[in-house]
Amino acid sequence: MARNAAAHIEGPLADRGGGWRPLVYCWRGGQRSGSFTVILKQIGWQADTVAGGYQSYRRLVADMLYEQDFPAHVVLIDGGTGTAKTRLLTHLAAQGGQVLDLEEMAAHRGSVFGPIAGGQPPQKAFESTLAAHITALDPARPVYVEAESTRIGRINLPPALARAMKAAEVVRLTAPMAARVTHLLSDYADLVADPDTLDTILGRLVRYHGHDQVAEWRALAATGDLARLVESLIVTHYDPRYTRIAGPGQAAPLCLPDLEEATLAATARRLIADHG
Repeated sequence: MARNAAAHIEGPLADRGGGWRPLVYCWRGGQRSGSFTVILKQIGWQADTVAGGYQSYRRLVADMLYEQDFPAHVVLIDGGTGTAKTRLLTHLAAQGGQVLDLEEMAAHRGSVFGPIAGGQPPQKAFESTLAAHITALDPARPVYVEAESTRIGRINLPPALARAMKAAEVVRLTAPMAARVTHLLSDYADLVADPDTLDTILGRLVRYHGHDQVAEWRALAATGDLARLVESLIVTHYDPRYTRIAGPGQAAPLCLPDLEEATLAATARRLIADHG
């Protein structure tokens, strides 16, 4: 215990100021966290422990996400691939809207092309991050969430949030094809710069579209005709899947003339004015 405490104090905690207020936990909230807290208090930090340890904390998180109802009204930002839903969330947050960016928390862009460098967090770590964001919400105000399936990569959305998203008010974005292609080329610049990874991911689409179609996409990628590749993927793969999943009865579309920052900022203002 003393060896570990010294390693922490001389290492990652060395730059902490006198007003730091650490919250310490171990598995059961017993002697390990208690002893370390005493040492931190002797240094002068306002340390405290999690009563009952991580087990107690985890029960609170699980109760919030699996048993309770979601505490705020959800407005779902929906739309086909490339309609800049995540960028719109950024503008909503910048203008004071309450936002849950699930793809950021899950470290995944929510499609077969979605993995990003560094990989995804464990399920429990994702849930801890999500619970912290939910705790900070004002229940009297709406929260904007991008439409997702019940899985983002290998992360499962907990039932409380999944239920709220299923029952949510829906804002469905549309945008011109050229704008969608430009947005995706920018958003997936990491794949554009990594031809081998792009080719590997395209290969995973054989089971959906067959060898001939994927060979055509691979040829477009190999010749650098990425705009045509992206448009073909939207038309052949993504839009049909979105139409099938969305089904009938969707909200009237919010048609954006383009996906420029000014347009997204104006859309965010409109949504906040309409929903409070």
